[in-house]
Amino acid sequence: MDLFKRDFNNCDIGRRLKVPNQTVSRWRKQFASGGQEALRQSGRAGRKPGLGRDDLKNLEELLRQGPEQLGYETPLWTCARVGHLIEKQFEIEYHPGHVWKILRSLNWSPQRPAGRALERNEAAIARWKKKEWPDIKKKPKKRTVRSSSSTKAD
Repeated sequence: MDLFKRDFNNCDIGRRLKVPNQTVSRWRKQFASGGQEALRQSGRAGRKPGLGRDDLKNLEELLRQGPEQLGYETPLWTCARVGHLIEKQFEIEYHPGHVWKILRSLNWSPQRPAGRALERNEAAIARWKKKEWPDIKKKPKKRTVRSSSSTKAD
């Protein structure tokens, strides 16, 4: 690795490659013992992903079909819904926080429902905001300070 040859310390290498110092330290030991070949043979770090490349392509196709295909009433994908889809189609269970990472890797973003009632009357709301809300919002008129003209009995 060129960074080892250029005498960078583990912190500098870690920052450049966005990996922990412990990982760089392990790589440095492997490099010292077997050179570039030893680094190639070490394989990937961490757990192997549950969804492979083909699975991710299939997932994206399923996402494009919309959540209504899964029986949801609204056309919004939430992390929980995507997690349900993955579990149903690929038999892999993911925490919603990790589903978010999968969506980001596919350049998708989770959506949140607006939480508005279907019976909502936009015209009535606009009218209320324009006419009634300003009256409610108006500040109370300033009161004049009362003079204390009470006299004490001696």
